[in-house]
Amino acid sequence: MRILIVEDEPTLGQQLKSTLEQNGYAVDLSTDGEDGHFLGSTEDYDAAVLDLGLPEIDGLTVLGMWRKEGRNFPVLVLTARDSWSDKVAGLDAGADDYLAKPFQTEELIARLRALIRRASGNASSELTAGDVRLDTRSGRVTLAGEPVKLTAQEYKLLSYLMHHKGKVVSRTELIEHIYDQDFDRDSNTIEVFVTRIRKKLGADVITTIRGLGYSLDDPEDPARE
Repeated sequence: MRILIVEDEPTLGQQLKSTLEQNGYAVDLSTDGEDGHFLGSTEDYDAAVLDLGLPEIDGLTVLGMWRKEGRNFPVLVLTARDSWSDKVAGLDAGADDYLAKPFQTEELIARLRALIRRASGNASSELTAGDVRLDTRSGRVTLAGEPVKLTAQEYKLLSYLMHHKGKVVSRTELIEHIYDQDFDRDSNTIEVFVTRIRKKLGADVITTIRGLGYSLDDPEDPARE
């Protein structure tokens, strides 16, 4: 999952970026509203963390511009202002959730997980596909109840496919959502990760749709036949 952080406080921004990366997210960090708006308008994100008090362009304006442009990824708004009017303004502008500073990083991560799950139609924090289970809270993956160890990139790829279970996901979409902006992206690595996941979880866990991409679904789903 790929996250955009737009936060002008350097220490907080770097702390959030580091923590989210440690929790398995690909993260881009912007420090002003103009650059943040550009990234959110031109790159694909699964969610954004947006501070309201930004230089260049304020956060509410950035959010409103994204929504007018049809950018519908979930947005968690951050602000040092904890008045009800600021909360209403943020939600009315298109925010999906709201967190006042100071906050606990664990709460922000939990809120992001919930936003991403809801956006992909998943209510539970535990995603399943046949005997494969992925706990988004702990990052734990099991097969028939037995823990399976995945690398960071394998986990990101599996998590994205499980969040979008039953849908065909192209290589390009996977690349855009599991790597951050500065990563040297190579589409050939996607096939390598898929092969490794199949070895660990079973050959039929991910289906290759020739010319289109990959799909993950419950093995008994007749659509796979």
